Amino acid sequence: MITINSMTTVVAIGGNSLIRSKERISFADQLATLKASCEPLVALVRQGERVVITHGNGPQVGFILLRSYLARNRLPEIPLDAANAQTQAEIGYMIQQVLGNLFLQAGISQPVVTVVTRVLVDKNDPAFSQPSKPVGPFYTRAEAVKLEQELGWTVKEDSGRGYRRMVASPLPQAVIELEEVRSLVNTGAVVIACGGGGIPVIRENGELKGVAAVIDKDLASALLANLLGAERMIITTAVDRVYLNYGRQDARPLEQISAGELREYQAQGHFPEGSMGPKIEAAIRFLAGGGREVLITDPEHLLAALEGRAGTRITE
Repeated sequence: MITINSMTTVVAIGGNSLIRSKERISFADQLATLKASCEPLVALVRQGERVVITHGNGPQVGFILLRSYLARNRLPEIPLDAANAQTQAEIGYMIQQVLGNLFLQAGISQPVVTVVTRVLVDKNDPAFSQPSKPVGPFYTRAEAVKLEQELGWTVKEDSGRGYRRMVASPLPQAVIELEEVRSLVNTGAVVIACGGGGIPVIRENGELKGVAAVIDKDLASALLANLLGAERMIITTAVDRVYLNYGRQDARPLEQISAGELREYQAQGHFPEGSMGPKIEAAIRFLAGGGREVLITDPEHLLAALEGRAGTRITE
């Protein structure tokens, strides 16, 4: 067992890190693709850092909802919170397999554990009155009307491509399994938690109740990192670093920047809500909550980013 030091790092792996193309979406494809995201983590563990892994699950939840819809005449509809739980377990298992095998090859004796995690949200969060997060497959207009009538869903047209179910994306308030995660981390385990932003639950009549919602994975990761007292947060995404004017000829990479400067660029509209926006907001929240630094990069450049040679490094 490696001697654990006081450094705790939360690594947020993007859901699309498991799926690089529409042609490679099988379980085996995702397992193979995941290796690129896990290989750099071996170096962190070898250094004795406490490592907590979170991950996205958008495409995987979409697969479950599509299967559920195709089987609607044979089996009951799968609730969104249950689909989240299923993908937490499935992706957690994949990470355990890949990272566990990498540890074996490196001669590291380190347990890797998945915690199916619930995250508390406020039932009065304004997001519930304006569902805006698309989930699941596309439907025809006739199918959309029927789903609204039969299941009470909110279904809207999505960018002219068809109709999709819309759900709320409330802010995360608390991690229900926080102490269990903390206990495992303190024993030296690499812990996988808050997959997909966590399973959203509300308090109702003194009990916890799962709800049909999607919590942003990066915001939940920032909350978990702050609650654990983590010093560093790493967000892996599809690009090597954060850019101003992304996608334009005058795009400019950000290598090292303060949270204050980042807030100014955020206010200027450089980070769209549908792409880099939530990651920037998560970084700012983590640093405001006591974190020391955030790294944003793609899996291929993570090792270089840890050495200061790539990625975007954000400090308070």
